[in-house]
Amino acid sequence: MRAPRTSRAITALSLRYRATPSSSRSTQGRSAAHRPTSRPASRSTSSRTPAPQRAQKSSVKEASVVVDKRIHFRLAMSLVVFIIAFVLILGRTVMLQTISRDTLHAASIDQRTRTVVLRADRGAIFDRNGHEIALSVPSQTLFVDPRMVTDPIGTARAIAGILQITPEREAKIQKVLTDKTSAFLYLARQVDKSTVETVLALGLPGVSSYEEPMRVVESGVAGAVIGRTDPDGVGTAGLELQYNKVLAGVDGVSTRQRDGRGNSMTNSSPNDDSGKPGDDLVLTIDKSLQFQTDQALIQRVTQLSAKAGTVIMMNSRTGEIYAMSNVRRALDGTVGLATGNFAAVEAHEPGSVAKVFSVSSALDLGRATEDSSYKVPGSLRVDKFTIRDAYSHGLVSMTTRDIVRDSSNLGAVKISETVTLDEKRNYLRAFGFGEKTGLQYPGESRGILRPVKDWYGTQKITVDYGYGYAATPLQMLAGVNVVANGGQYVAPKLIKGTIDEDGVIHDTAASATHQVLKESTALTMTSLLKEVVCAGTGKLAQVKGMKVAGKTGTGYKAQANGTYTTNTGGRKYFASFVGYFPADDPQITMLVNIDEPNGNTRDRFGGTAAATVFSRLAEVAIHELQIPPTGVGSGCRKLPATASSH
Repeated sequence: MRAPRTSRAITALSLRYRATPSSSRSTQGRSAAHRPTSRPASRSTSSRTPAPQRAQKSSVKEASVVVDKRIHFRLAMSLVVFIIAFVLILGRTVMLQTISRDTLHAASIDQRTRTVVLRADRGAIFDRNGHEIALSVPSQTLFVDPRMVTDPIGTARAIAGILQITPEREAKIQKVLTDKTSAFLYLARQVDKSTVETVLALGLPGVSSYEEPMRVVESGVAGAVIGRTDPDGVGTAGLELQYNKVLAGVDGVSTRQRDGRGNSMTNSSPNDDSGKPGDDLVLTIDKSLQFQTDQALIQRVTQLSAKAGTVIMMNSRTGEIYAMSNVRRALDGTVGLATGNFAAVEAHEPGSVAKVFSVSSALDLGRATEDSSYKVPGSLRVDKFTIRDAYSHGLVSMTTRDIVRDSSNLGAVKISETVTLDEKRNYLRAFGFGEKTGLQYPGESRGILRPVKDWYGTQKITVDYGYGYAATPLQMLAGVNVVANGGQYVAPKLIKGTIDEDGVIHDTAASATHQVLKESTALTMTSLLKEVVCAGTGKLAQVKGMKVAGKTGTGYKAQANGTYTTNTGGRKYFASFVGYFPADDPQITMLVNIDEPNGNTRDRFGGTAAATVFSRLAEVAIHELQIPPTGVGSGCRKLPATASSH
């Protein structure tokens, strides 16, 4: 056992003293013996402490001081460490009680409880008459826990054979099953029950299923308008996206206590929150009219070998849309309902339908009357471009009525010469162009209407007959409806109301409106548009027993080369007809567009390609909505004096 450090120091000093040479000791002794004898006799030699002893005591004292300082330093350091440790412990305690409290509390709950999300029932979508259009139905979803799979290759191969998945997908499943780094993998979501039963019958370890809702649209009616949801029931397009918060509701949870092994505790009761189901939507769409509109449009696009087609049918007074159909030709040549609502998101130059807006503007400003006469040339040269009518003629005298009836481009230019560029643009804006309709539909286009300062060359006059700006079919319909509605713009509307979980119906607000034309202007324009149908370019839009007003439009489609001519020298057309009935008391305004009909036939024009669809669907609407007739024969002949006035 080692001696204490202080004892070792004293011993060392003692040894050092003993090791001092004898010559030094004798010298010291002699010095003491020869000291003067004059010192007091009372101080004897024996009472004085020898010098070696005094040196030894001084050394011991110094060593003791050093030891004391070290002890004090260690004690001080120990105290500092203790204080720091105390502060850390105290800080940790405070943090656990405050900042980390919620996290620790949640962790403790997670250790002893199991929580399952209870998905809220998504609201249904109804048509205006209460018929279901979109709803959620039960479906099955297959999944696997890779940790429980004993044969990854065999399991992946068996599943692939039943589900008919691609080799690439099979390889990905096999990789996940082999790695076993995941506890969950979807195999197939929202599949039919028989397929799930076939897979489960194999008894593959780790493979299981559960039930979840799947969104379906009845017969695909208005599917492009309604849009889509993802497999988790979240709206991703169309009305499903626009009104996702209304339809989705609030998910609930089911919480149960469990023991250390993960088993439910028998003495614990479930704590369930069922959440809140989503509200239902009531559309302005009429399911029957929508279905018949879809079928008529599919048939016409097929007949004309066209690229696509659009039909919108709207209440002339309220703006409520009864049908909105979008049809597209697929890459394989088949024609069917489109997946997107192109009526609201795709814009084209309107063509001759735009004469409704340019002529109405001149009439409204008092710069023209229905009987005003103009000298209309056979052609007009503007900035190296030659403008002609669709039919050849020399210099002719035409009235406003003639120009609208025969759809003369050059005649529309002559009428609009008295209207300034700023006035033209202001009226176009008032008709709804260059702005969204207020429908607030996802992806809705505002079209193209540039400021007047950006109108160059021919654009200053081409706007008079439908070139130089672009509009969606929805904008075109709402623009023409201004005339049908006595000069007042009414915003299109798709949502009639909502139904809450208690079954209470909440109606939506009426559509926004603003005045564009004087009522007298609208009446004059209606007179001109009736003549278009009775004696002009829109004869094929006539409806038995019904007075119809409308306008044809045949527009050239701009090509990628910057012209209206294809690389092979041909043209592609956009054929339109927009009209309303009964002409003198409009209830329905309808637009028909046929995109790229066969350009080698007479059916490429708005008066042939689109007007016939209008006539067919007008008869359907008259029957479905029980609109009384307003005439006999074609609706263009006046009633005999003895006949009923209605």
